[in-house]
Amino acid sequence: MVDNGHADAKVSAQQKPAGRGGWSAAILILFVELAERFAFFGLSANLITYLTNELHEPIPTAAKNVNTWIGVACILPVFGALIADSFLGRFNTIILASIIYFMGMVLLMLSVSLIPLHRRKPVFFVALYILTVGEGGHKPCVQTFAADQFEEDSQEDKKTKSSFFNWWYSGIMVGSCSAMLVVIYVQENVSWVMGFGMLAIALAVSLAIFLLGIKRYKKQGPLGSPFTTVARVLVAAARKRQAKEMRDNCGVYYGDESDTSDVAAGQPKARRLARTAQFRYLDKAMIIDSIDAGRSIRDPWRLCSLNEVEEVKLILRLIPIWLSCLVFAINLSPTGTYFTKQGSTMIRSIGPHFNISPASLQGLVFLTSLISTPIYDRIFVRLARKFTGHPSGITTLQRIGIGLFMSPLVMVISALVEAKRIGVAKDHKLMDNPKAIVPMKVWWLLPQYILTGLSDLFIIVGLQQLLYDQMPDAMRSLGAALCIGAIGVGFFISSAMISVVQEISSRCGEEWLGDNLNGAHLDYYYWLLAGLSALSFCVYVWIAKSFEYKNVQRDDVPAEEELTSINGHQDGEA
Repeated sequence: MVDNGHADAKVSAQQKPAGRGGWSAAILILFVELAERFAFFGLSANLITYLTNELHEPIPTAAKNVNTWIGVACILPVFGALIADSFLGRFNTIILASIIYFMGMVLLMLSVSLIPLHRRKPVFFVALYILTVGEGGHKPCVQTFAADQFEEDSQEDKKTKSSFFNWWYSGIMVGSCSAMLVVIYVQENVSWVMGFGMLAIALAVSLAIFLLGIKRYKKQGPLGSPFTTVARVLVAAARKRQAKEMRDNCGVYYGDESDTSDVAAGQPKARRLARTAQFRYLDKAMIIDSIDAGRSIRDPWRLCSLNEVEEVKLILRLIPIWLSCLVFAINLSPTGTYFTKQGSTMIRSIGPHFNISPASLQGLVFLTSLISTPIYDRIFVRLARKFTGHPSGITTLQRIGIGLFMSPLVMVISALVEAKRIGVAKDHKLMDNPKAIVPMKVWWLLPQYILTGLSDLFIIVGLQQLLYDQMPDAMRSLGAALCIGAIGVGFFISSAMISVVQEISSRCGEEWLGDNLNGAHLDYYYWLLAGLSALSFCVYVWIAKSFEYKNVQRDDVPAEEELTSINGHQDGEA
């Protein structure tokens, strides 16, 4: 993997000690995320079991319903981020989302206890989608709000923040694993009502703990719609498409240095970004032509500052990276659907009197990440740092790339294990019996779960950190939402792929994804995903080679001097 450096290569930051207050505040915020993950996976991990066993939906229909619901839950954070950044601020959004989440969980609990079975399905799905509204406010704000508690300009805190992302991920793995091991057992062996009730109690307790730190949090108010800046830069560049720099005494607008409106409003002053050579067409938006020079008041839809232009460039650079991670998100979808149904057809006994729930095997994904996180953070990063000199050992792009390399391997192993399972079913003449238990241990599924956990550790944490660090400061909630949104889009695509594969394979006479897994060819579907993942990895490597990290302008380099070097580069190319 080829990289062009990292964001802070030219930053001359003050050496501030890492603040213990940042860690203590972040830990309190962590409880909100722990409870949300506990509730979400306590519901989603076993949702296909409830839909097929209690609501009697066919497996493909239930799988599409699960994928669609998770997709909506992962897309809504984009809108939640816009609301937080533009209107409410992260702190207020977290509180409102927590209340909505709790109300949805209570309604879900009531739907499985008080509503008659023949009327339960509509109420159940209404409660599910109320939960997604709470999810939409939670996900983009909680982790970003926790990261906001650390100093931005301290080199020591930058190392701490990198470690924080790893330990944050480890913490939410604890919540997820707990749900897999405890809640799913209660749902299947005690009652669904008690299982959902545990999730509601966890949400209420976490909100109470979060409010204990209300006086110690660093809070940022809403910064305005982030899309306004994007629209202004695009419009201004289009209006001045004929303008050329360094001609007719045209200059560059750096912004009003005396503007202290952000500071007066209690916001941190925006850091000045260094000028880059990519997407040079957008530079026209900051050129001061004769019309701009003749005006006493700047028209923001005709003249934008260098910082505004560079912020739009940051977003454009991240879009290809985001798109190249979608196939990984598609590969995640079988973990909570077809992996679980595979396990339900296999021998799951542990000792003479206990059968493990097939949904609980998803806990291996989180358990793997939980065990691997301290190894990665305390051993791998320190060793890599000695060779690379990078504060995080390897760059975030390299970290994502390692995970994307693992992703097709997950599907290859899944396909081989499923082919083995189908072969055993065929040998024992069980292909026409969808409820038959294939004489094959469920532990055959362990490698695909474990490798999924390892790829998650690299891709999800890496993408979270990349989007947090590289997005404009005013759009960091949106950056967190886009990370989750990639998973949502992947699950939507997965639902569509299931429909397409069903249609095409049934017409060809051999259905890949039928309701009877013993007589289907789920392994063919896994091979298809493996091929798409390999292609996605190649595309990612090509994109990552030309990626430029955010470059904050050094305080000791005048903007005009930097401009001269950029212009020289442009003139040479012209």
